[in-house]
Amino acid sequence: MNESSPTQRSQAHPGQPTTVPYGIPLLDESTGPSADDRPEIMIITGMSGAGRSHAASVLEDLDWYVVDNLPPKMLMALAGMMTQADGGVRRLAAVVDVRSREFFSDLVQVLDDLRGARIDYRIVFLDASDEALVRRFEKVRRPHPLQGDGRMLDGISEERRLLAHLRSRADVTLDTSDLSVHDLARAVRDLVANETETTLRLTTVSFGFKYGLPLDADHVVDVRFLKNPYWVSELRNLTGKDEPVRDYVLGLPGAEEFVQRWVAAIEPVLDGYTQEQKPYVTIAVGCTGGKHRSVAISEAIATTLRGQGRTVRTVHRDLGRE
Repeated sequence: MNESSPTQRSQAHPGQPTTVPYGIPLLDESTGPSADDRPEIMIITGMSGAGRSHAASVLEDLDWYVVDNLPPKMLMALAGMMTQADGGVRRLAAVVDVRSREFFSDLVQVLDDLRGARIDYRIVFLDASDEALVRRFEKVRRPHPLQGDGRMLDGISEERRLLAHLRSRADVTLDTSDLSVHDLARAVRDLVANETETTLRLTTVSFGFKYGLPLDADHVVDVRFLKNPYWVSELRNLTGKDEPVRDYVLGLPGAEEFVQRWVAAIEPVLDGYTQEQKPYVTIAVGCTGGKHRSVAISEAIATTLRGQGRTVRTVHRDLGRE
């Protein structure tokens, strides 16, 4: 009897995983991961110049594991690693396109093998008009990867021919001809959006002005208008994280009102950041030394923002510098 080919399943005892190409285990439905735990694989492909790399960068910012210019056969190996029970990578985005040259012809078979292994994937095909692609290549002054000695349009035409079958298999096709990079980012986020991915992540950082502004500050709050606990002997050696200092600072005239009004003023800005796909915002709260007032107020601002359902962490940059 002839040996079975490596692309055929091997026989297994009932209840045991069978295998498919490249040694990927195929579990019974009863023993396999639940729908929520199954790995996600997104294959990003399409026309050169249509925005594949930018789409991959957006997914990377959303904590996907991204591999660019991946030879198709290696996709099977990565998928096999993701199916392991203790694997840390649950979401993989692979950019596969004609840059892989002769390896690209393996893609159709690899896609069939993935289906045979019951590994779900989505194909996102990025396209654009010939006019848009020519304009983008001319802007960066680079030739089309399939242009060779011919015209740019020759390379675009050849790429469309090579990708025609893959385009017909795509789950999602995005025409980026008239999209800005921000519009494309929003479209990609919409494909994978869930509550945790669209949450704005805020950081309140307390600091001392005498040590300089935090370089990554999006907004700076100056609380030096409040009385300095440093001049109260029993508070001098404490910090804004200690209850006596916190109560002192927030008990000062106008302190609580300032926190509430400042948070109310920043709310529409934070909502705008969410709409414009800005995922991280740093709010820097400063006093003279970054030990008392800035610490207490930054904690109060963070608490108020959390009360609105926002995700906030606090960092106290200059504590311990004195």
